Amino acid sequence: MVIFKRLLMVFLTLIIAVGTVLATAKHPTGPNTVSYDEPAGLWVSIGMVVVLFLPPLILSLSSNRVVRIISAVYQVFFVISFLVILPIGFLFPQSIGVSVMAVAGVFISIASVIVTLKNHSNEAVQF
Repeated sequence: MVIFKRLLMVFLTLIIAVGTVLATAKHPTGPNTVSYDEPAGLWVSIGMVVVLFLPPLILSLSSNRVVRIISAVYQVFFVISFLVILPIGFLFPQSIGVSVMAVAGVFISIASVIVTLKNHSNEAVQF
């Protein structure tokens, strides 16, 4: 059950990250950004997000403490990434949706890190 929670939290963070890429593509801020006008670039961006989420998705299946710590450290980079995206909505008025997605991503990512690091002392010891 605990593994399912960890996997669900990482997967939910993945869904929000893909949604953020799609929201960002709706209102491109410049010529070198992701947009719906260039679907190949959009698919590459979504593919890169999915590939970057594969390690924590795989690591969330393990109950080993060291593996959980590595997964949590990896997920902290997602929190930082969402925090970097957050000011875009304030700088560009059409991109308020991106900021909303970034706020949701920050909260879900922090919750995912907490769930990953949470020690369940009432469970049997697994080797």
